[in-house]
Amino acid sequence: MIEISDAELTVMQILWQQHPSTAAEVIARLQHKDWHEKTIKTLLNRLVSKGALSYQKQGKAYLYSPAIDCSLYQQQASSSFIKKLFSGQLTPLVASFTAQHQVSATDLAALKELVNRLEQDKDNG
Repeated sequence: MIEISDAELTVMQILWQQHPSTAAEVIARLQHKDWHEKTIKTLLNRLVSKGALSYQKQGKAYLYSPAIDCSLYQQQASSSFIKKLFSGQLTPLVASFTAQHQVSATDLAALKELVNRLEQDKDNG
């Protein structure tokens, strides 16, 4: 799995939402972050070096696109997180989260639906 810092992940999220994008477009979308233009260009270059982004030269500009799929990255990162902090067990993660955060009725209903679907899949498989 490609290791992506929090700042790099912010850039990736911009590009997962809209790509290809030039550095100037990424900078414009990140103006709320108060990051210097050079910082964002450094993050783009790091992500290219790591293989998380690809680029094409278009005139004087570079068009950046994700080289990794967002959902695949989320799966790998969440799996790594659970392995590191919770010995690969999901229940302690959920227990820890619910102890710190109130779970909305919508989230609770979605979790129940997920558990039901997993049980049905297990019964059918």
